[in-house]
Amino acid sequence: MALVKIRQNFQITIPAEVRKNVRVGDYLDIEKKDGELVLKPVKMVHFDEAYFHSKEWQDAEAEADRDIASGKTVGPFDNIDDALTALKKAKI
Repeated sequence: MALVKIRQNFQITIPAEVRKNVRVGDYLDIEKKDGELVLKPVKMVHFDEAYFHSKEWQDAEAEADRDIASGKTVGPFDNIDDALTALKKAKI
């Protein structure tokens, strides 16, 4: 256990041995649990990028990775017409 001192404006320094998952500028969630203060790192996502971090998007990315790994792909193509023809035949 590391001992820290509360300084002016209630600031603390997180000891090096326990701050492996945080960097300057990161956010921490703090909650009081069973009489203890628990700090948890929070990753902030810009609202324009939030969809890419959704479960649906991540599930679709995982499916695409599986398809690529198993060879379930078509292409590459020299032009859009060849690509559309191949996709229609593959019923993808």
